[in-house]
Formats: sequence, structure tokens, C-alpha cells
Amino acid sequence: MRTYDRSELIADAAIHAAGILGGVIGSTTLILLAPTSTPILIYSAALVAVLVTSAAYNLWPASRAKQILRRFDHAMIFLLIAGTYTPFLVQMNGAPRAIALGVVVWMIALGGVVLKLTFPNSWERLAIGLYVALGWSGLLAFDLIVSMLPSSTVFLLCVGGVLYTVGVVFHTWRSLRFQNAIWHAFVLAACVLHYCAVLDCWVLTRA
Repeated sequence: MRTYDRSELIADAAIHAAGILGGVIGSTTLILLAPTSTPILIYSAALVAVLVTSAAYNLWPASRAKQILRRFDHAMIFLLIAGTYTPFLVQMNGAPRAIALGVVVWMIALGGVVLKLTFPNSWERLAIGLYVALGWSGLLAFDLIVSMLPSSTVFLLCVGGVLYTVGVVFHTWRSLRFQNAIWHAFVLAACVLHYCAVLDCWVLTRA
């Protein structure tokens, strides 16, 4: 595991602090605007959980506790992906392919959680591949998504997905200074765009 210098840790801490603050405010806003929506609660819980867990793991000093936090940090990514899909798939009026995609996404995500909690230091490349594949699995129903969701929502989802994917390059570029902070900046930017997509789909287009 790479050791980061003080400047890198400060930069990463600032990004995480902004993410947690924005995540709590944004999720609270969504829940207030759609208070009876279970999909919004699932998405909001997954978003805040991944931001908090990521901050705890990345900023915790090297120790046994940090190793445990690493398991949960990596596992939470799977839940965020599934949690982000949920509000959009629910908007598709019970279309069979949307239901099937939702079931598959959650099954793979839960399997990924078990994988990361049980074998935290194994299958690293497989886990990264699963993150990317699961994130883009919506392409299997892209025609349905385009036809049933607002175009602005689809645009935000796609750009957010691209940012997540490009960010993976920095996640694996261990020799680059500020690599971790840059990776988390891409993650935060993608989270913001996907949050805007949820807001657009569930609130703005219903106004």
C-alpha cells in the first residue's frame, strides 16, 4: 500500500470533506423533495455511506483498523453502483428488461460485497473490472433507457459514467503524485452528475 505525503493527504481530505458535506446536503434535499420514495432513500443511503466510508479508510492512519475499513470502502462501491441504478430503473414503469437489469445489478453488487469483505486482498483486477462492467451494464437496455428517461437525465448519466471510467486510470496510476486525490476528484465529479440526474429525473421533470 502506497504511503502519501502530507500535501497529498491534505488534498484528499479536502475532496472527501467536500464530498461528505455535499452528499449529506444533497441527499437531505432529495429526501425532502421525495419523502415517500424508497428508491431515493436507497440511493441516498448508498451515496452517503460510500462517501463516509471512503473518507474513513483513506484518511485513517496505517493500522489494523485501516485494513478493515479498506474492506468496507471497496464493498461500498458495489452498493453505490446498484443504489444509483435503482431510482432510474424504478422510473421505467415495470418494463421487464428494467426489472431484469435491476435484479442482475443487485445480485452482482451483493456478490461483489461478499467478495471484497471475504477476500479483501485478492481478485483486485477482477473487482475493478466488475466495477466498470456493472457501471456500464445499463448499455444492455440503453434503447429502453433512452426511450423512457428524459434526455437530460441520460446525458448526465453517460457523462458521469465516463468520468468514473476515466478516473479508474488514475486509481491504478500509483506512481503519479496526488494520484489518490485526482481519482477521488473524478469520483466526486461523477457523483455530482449522477446526483443531478436523479434530481432531474425525480424532481425537475415532475414539476
